Amino acid sequence: MHTDKPDFNEYAVIDLGSNSFHMIIAKKIDNSLQIIYKNKQQVQLASGLDKYYHLSQESIQRAINSLALFAERLKDFPISHVKVVGTFTLRVAKNRLEFLKAASLVFPFPIEIVSGQEEARLIYLGAINSESVKQSDVKFIIDVGGGSTEIAIGKDQIPAFVESRPMGCVTYAKRFFPNQVITKQYFERAKLAAEQQVEKFTQSVKSKNITIAFGSSGTIKSIYKILLDLGVTDGIITLKRLEDLVSYVLEFKCFDDIDFPSLSNDRKLIFVSGLAIFYGVFSAFGLQELHYTHSALREGVLYEITGHKSTQDICEKTVGFLIKHYNIDKLHAGKTVDIVKWLFSQWKMSANIIIDEKLESLLYWSAWLHEIGLSINFSNIHKHSAYILKNCNMPGFNEEQQFLLSTLVGYHRKGFKVENIPNFSLFEQKQVLVLLQILRLAVLINNQRSATLNEKVFKLRVLDDNIFHVELYIENDFAKTNGLILLDLEQEQIYWQENKHWQLDIRIK
Repeated sequence: MHTDKPDFNEYAVIDLGSNSFHMIIAKKIDNSLQIIYKNKQQVQLASGLDKYYHLSQESIQRAINSLALFAERLKDFPISHVKVVGTFTLRVAKNRLEFLKAASLVFPFPIEIVSGQEEARLIYLGAINSESVKQSDVKFIIDVGGGSTEIAIGKDQIPAFVESRPMGCVTYAKRFFPNQVITKQYFERAKLAAEQQVEKFTQSVKSKNITIAFGSSGTIKSIYKILLDLGVTDGIITLKRLEDLVSYVLEFKCFDDIDFPSLSNDRKLIFVSGLAIFYGVFSAFGLQELHYTHSALREGVLYEITGHKSTQDICEKTVGFLIKHYNIDKLHAGKTVDIVKWLFSQWKMSANIIIDEKLESLLYWSAWLHEIGLSINFSNIHKHSAYILKNCNMPGFNEEQQFLLSTLVGYHRKGFKVENIPNFSLFEQKQVLVLLQILRLAVLINNQRSATLNEKVFKLRVLDDNIFHVELYIENDFAKTNGLILLDLEQEQIYWQENKHWQLDIRIK
């Protein structure tokens, strides 16, 4: 792994799915991408989840073995040219940190776990940019994965509707088809469970006036190929063809008996459950026809990291939407951002560590959104804001970035204990704590909500021997007329003293 290679023109994306791990490598030539390598490892990570959502050691080891193989192929890749995303099983696994720690020993690239909504957005992005569609089309995309099913609808690059439901071909095979036996009763139960998963938004989907539908993933690819086996020349999936396929499949007694030329032995183990999910959703939404697309999550991620549409742009749009939706005071938030930027610039000049630009952006976005919970109540605003940021849909942010935003905002005021601040797998803890110090100081300095406040009357310095020991210098003339801010800073000093190594010194000059 290399940190930077300016002329390197290959990009890799790895999808850590609940059923399979996939890696694709593409070469960027001018403004187009050429896929030059693909690798698929049948890991079936979701099958290793127990009823308490803990991954078994066997499933973790299968995953580690696959990552070690991928690492061999990527040994010359710059870190900025590799993106690894984890999906449903890693979202829900209670011991995922154990997996991530073990993975880091054999795989040197960061693993980003994305939310279900973000996964749906990326699947949508991959599909619509690889298929021939009109801009005016209302596009419906569905992906039946190993542990979850993602649905997205939209016209433009950013979908207007995204949803992720906890139903996948691996988990449903385990839940509804004991001993891999096929019966009409088992199939109907699985189909009904899928319909129940989408019933809350079925009417909303039907009202979107969908003009074209696409399906991705191994389940839908298998349905498409089996229809070709059966003589359907155009490969289009319709309700009638789906019903006929279900009838054929229900003639078999168990998974191993299924006999279609295009269906592999591995896919047999999860095909019937995936078919039940897809049939249930197809019927519930009243779809007329659907086309298979080979592009999904991996292609969507590849599309973004190669500069076609930057994640930064998506994140900025998301933050702008939240500011508008929650009626955040833009003047006050903007002034807080200005103060954060000023203090951070001072910090960078005196500190001996470097903070990544992506982490710096998260600091600024936390300043923009720190009052998002004000619409609920000013009392405990930090808790309300943290809850909203942790649970809302935030396109462009992976799960840990979103959790970091929630954490920074949740600890931006009042007393706290450093040991209660969660650890992160993608970010160094000491850097997270630095961001929190700066955000707390900026919010406090702007507490009077003065639009004319000049942040340059404050100077910040970090002591060499302890990055958590901060000196804040305040111009004497400002201090004489702003006694309330000084009192607030004195209280902040007390909060800092309650935490080991934290110290805030106030200097008037």
